Amino acid sequence: MRRLLFDRTGSGAAEFSLVLPLLILLLLGMIDTGRYMWEYNRAEKATQMGARFAVVTDPVDSDLVTTKYVGTNGLTQGDPIPASAFGVVTCTSTSCLCTTSPCPALTLDSAAFTRIADRMRLMKADITNANVQIIYSSSGLGYAGDPNGMEVAPLVTVKLTGVKFKALTSLMLANINMPDFATTLTAEDSSGTASN
Repeated sequence: MRRLLFDRTGSGAAEFSLVLPLLILLLLGMIDTGRYMWEYNRAEKATQMGARFAVVTDPVDSDLVTTKYVGTNGLTQGDPIPASAFGVVTCTSTSCLCTTSPCPALTLDSAAFTRIADRMRLMKADITNANVQIIYSSSGLGYAGDPNGMEVAPLVTVKLTGVKFKALTSLMLANINMPDFATTLTAEDSSGTASN
């Protein structure tokens, strides 16, 4: 019996079997951390690509192009459009809403919205139209009666929401919510269907 108590043969295998699951979990955790950082970067870059595309192509609220400011609040041809003359318009894949007044008429150009979302999917393929919001807000830029296109030059924010990350180490491969991503640029020519 005494010999059995002090016998150490096979102890390495027992210790290894205790440590192996922890090593595998640590390895998968490091892989997941790298994958999360990769997916985070892809989502951020997709948002930046969407914002760049949104400022140089047709606006999602097509009435931004046709809204005239001459005569509004005493503005005459060539007057700068004050920031208070334009509110906040939030567009999703189904509608555009005026979240802060005053707003132009709200007409969703679903083809323009889809083009922006498609551009974002070039960077991150699992983005759906429901994950994307496009927000137009006042920048205080623009001139009443501008003959070269849109009279107001709004800030265009492309926001990516509801993106999930599927971790390898979580139980049952549960989805982890990623933060919202947003990029804001000032509208440029806002006409056409293609970008460089």
